[in-house]
This record gives sequence, structure tokens and C-alpha cells, in this order.
Amino acid sequence: MQPGSDRRTWQRYIALGDSFTEGLSDPDPGTPDAFRGWADRLAGHLAAAAPAGTVEYANLAIRGRLLHQVLAEQVPAALAARPDLVSLVAGGNDLLRPGADPDRLAADLEQAVVGFREAGADVLLVTGVDPRQTPIIRRTRGRVAVFNAHLWSIAARQGAVVVDQWGAAWVQDARMWDAGDRIHLTAEGHRRTALAAAAALGVPVTGDDTDWRTPLDPAPPRPAREVLAQEAAWVRGFVVPWIGRRLRGRSSGDGRTPKQPELRPVQAGERVG
Repeated sequence: MQPGSDRRTWQRYIALGDSFTEGLSDPDPGTPDAFRGWADRLAGHLAAAAPAGTVEYANLAIRGRLLHQVLAEQVPAALAARPDLVSLVAGGNDLLRPGADPDRLAADLEQAVVGFREAGADVLLVTGVDPRQTPIIRRTRGRVAVFNAHLWSIAARQGAVVVDQWGAAWVQDARMWDAGDRIHLTAEGHRRTALAAAAALGVPVTGDDTDWRTPLDPAPPRPAREVLAQEAAWVRGFVVPWIGRRLRGRSSGDGRTPKQPELRPVQAGERVG
């Protein structure tokens, strides 16, 4: 437990960020083309732990957003809503780009953390995952590591909480990731991340509060032909379109609005998203 207060329950939680927090690749079974995600699931855990059995929750995250967009668009709206807890997870899209400066990104992020702390909100940060096992994306490993180191320092200086994805063994399992893009967690990955966040905040979760730490049983070996076919499909289906959007100055989040822009009550036991 690392927060800047001794709170274990919160009343107003706002999630900020990009596709990771929007919840991509965690489909909401009750709503077509909608996603849940770890932040929605965390809101449910917060509600269950709250004395009144409810928490107000908003999710301002939008896929494709760069850090400067999150800081300019989402942070002011969140501050105006007077949350007592925010999750601020951004910078991952920046770090995918050649020439990204993790030192500058961290300095900008810290200013937002300072603003929330001065406003009386606790802040939840999440480190980037170690990309050593992902072709092409592993080239960002050094930048991600530097940014992560800054996150821990920011947390120490500002009294924030950090969820450590870099050191999580389970998150290195390919089955935790969308096979199509390899950068978005599956439903199981989001479930575990929500539990990891609850644990970092000191929020008790009844039932499945410990199994998230346990890696899956080893997967059976795959034939080399299958591996090569999947690699080729990933390059065609994700890498090439991603490069094309960059060249055109486009983003997957263009024209999108937050899925939950206003605070709304979440009841204990309610499926969020």
C-alpha cells in the first residue's frame, strides 16, 4: 500500500488514459461493440468495498490518445469533477513512436499528478509491460523501462500508487493478450489487472483476490508453421495499418468520445461496462 492517504474506500473514481483504460479487447457481453476493461472492473471492486456499497465512476479514456492529449482534454475535466481517486495511465502510445522522450513524458505526467494530489485526490499509476517477447515492439523496451523508473519516482515524491505490470509474470503469457494486435489485454488480462489495482490500493476483494498472481499453466508447444502464420497475420493486420495511420496523421480514436464521460453511481455487484 503506497497511497498518499490512509483511505481504503473512495466515493468518486475517474479513469483517464487511452485504449488500455478504455478496455479494448474485453468485450461487454451485454452491449454490442462495447468494452468493459480493468477500470470498469475496479470500479465494481471499489463499490463492493465502500461502506454504502456504491461509488461514482467516470471513464474518460479514449483509444489512441497521446499523453499531451490526455493531459489537455481529460485532466481538466477530471479535476472539475472533484474525484477522490483517479487512475492516470498514459504515455504508452507515445513510447511506441521512434524518438519518444520518456524523460519529457514523465515530467509532463508528474505535473498532472501534482495537480490531482493538491486537489485531494489519490492517484493510481500503472507501469508499462516489459515488451521483450513481442517482435518489433521489443525495440521500445529501453524507453518503456526509463518511463517506468520515472513512475516509481513520481509515486515516491507525490504519494501515488503504482501497479507493477513490468514485473508481473502472468502478464507475459501470450494468452493474456489479444492475438490480433498483441497490445490489448484479453478479458482475463483485464480481470487480473483490476485485481492487481485493487491490491495496490489496499481494497479487499471477496473470492478471487489472490488468483491473479498465479501464472496460467504452460501452453502446449505450437508447430513452427502455425507460429510463422500468426506472425505474418499480426504484421498484416496490425503493424501495417498502424504505420499507415501514422503516415497519414490519423489515430484509431479520431472522432471518438469517452464511453462514460459523467460520474454515475456503480452499485456493489453491478457489472460495469
